[in-house]
Amino acid sequence: MNKNNKVIVFGLTIALVIGLLAPFLASGNPDGLESAAEKIMNEHILSKNLEEIGLEEEGTIIPSPMPDYSISGMEKLGEVIAMIIGIFVMTAFAFLVGSIFKNSSSKN
Repeated sequence: MNKNNKVIVFGLTIALVIGLLAPFLASGNPDGLESAAEKIMNEHILSKNLEEIGLEEEGTIIPSPMPDYSISGMEKLGEVIAMIIGIFVMTAFAFLVGSIFKNSSSKN
């Protein structure tokens, strides 16, 4: 195994460990944009405004296959599976983008 592959395997291992632990360590209370929106607007008004524009929750334009980083009906196991799927999807996307740039730079 060459040095680049060791770095990739190490990084993927760290990401998977974080993905396995995150559902058990993360706070269940909303933070960030969702929390700020609820502080600025009444939650009822916020929900009504989202319904009027056809959204289930703030920040969603396209329905997510795994909303709130979970798979509905699977509790914590669904959150872990969603994290692992997300890690592999983003890893594949990174390899795709990297291969596109590698091919375009090798042509120049």
